[in-house]
Amino acid sequence: MIVLVGILVVVAGFATRRNPLLVVGAAGVLTGLLGGMSPLKVLEAFGTGFASSRSVTLFAITLPVIGLLERHGLQEQARTLMNKLAKASAGRVLAVYLVVRQLTAAFGLTSLGGPAQAVRPMVAPMAEAAAERHHGTLTDKARERVRSFAASADNVGLFFGEDCFLAVGSILLITGFVDATYHADLEPVQLALWAIPTAVCATLIHGARLLRLDRALARDLPAATAGATTAGATTVGVPAADRIEESSK
Repeated sequence: MIVLVGILVVVAGFATRRNPLLVVGAAGVLTGLLGGMSPLKVLEAFGTGFASSRSVTLFAITLPVIGLLERHGLQEQARTLMNKLAKASAGRVLAVYLVVRQLTAAFGLTSLGGPAQAVRPMVAPMAEAAAERHHGTLTDKARERVRSFAASADNVGLFFGEDCFLAVGSILLITGFVDATYHADLEPVQLALWAIPTAVCATLIHGARLLRLDRALARDLPAATAGATTAGATTVGVPAADRIEESSK
């Protein structure tokens, strides 16, 4: 019963709002020691658990690496690259990323991109820099719109591209369910082949939406800039006392 003290540690840690990773780790170490395991055995158990579920716990390594890259200028370098490409626009950059993301996912490289690995540190800053090169300073609404389209390019590319790969989990799940439920002899290659036309249509449809982003930015940003200029011009020639009184209203 003494090994159940680890549960009390978890409850107490969560109740006092401590770091969940430290709480669970401390509870695991305490449970192992109280259960008669040596410190080396406890460390071995942690290593074995990490290796067997590395696809889940890999973020503990990748996130600090991405954070260090961003701190040392990854986003600034992405913006500098876009400033050197005169013909690159936000829509074109995201359309190219959509195609690359879908093709790599179709070959099983689903972890090559992603919101944390690629969109936030590289793709979104590149698209923002390309938009600023063509349209000037972005408003908050325009900036969020570019970022949302960057995330959508990654999601659409991955969602429709991974189904073209034979060994992806969704394909194996579908074939296993159909074979077990309907007793049909469905092969993964059949689903993968039928997923190709869908992936092509998704690329064409969403690629067109991404290219239309440039026209939407060109339509909205001049109006916003003109509105700001007009608001600033109305204060020119007005006495300072009148401006203070107007602003107080």
